[in-house]
Amino acid sequence: MAAITIRNLDDDLKAQLRIVAASHGRSMEEEVRFIIRQALSRQEKRGGLGSRIHSRFAAVGGADLELPERTTKARAASFD
Repeated sequence: MAAITIRNLDDDLKAQLRIVAASHGRSMEEEVRFIIRQALSRQEKRGGLGSRIHSRFAAVGGADLELPERTTKARAASFD
């Protein structure tokens, strides 16, 4: 297992962490592992922009769009 060190942690923040950990019946170290695990799992579930848009509109039936076949090559944008 890997280990990390957190430097320059504010004393008030450390005290809050100690209180929260005690209220959950955990050590401060286990509380930090829990917080990190929870934060990263939320990020994974969130997905990208396209996935979030899809999930929002899937509940109302979504939209199936027919995309026309491209017959010409794409060209670069002109900023003139």
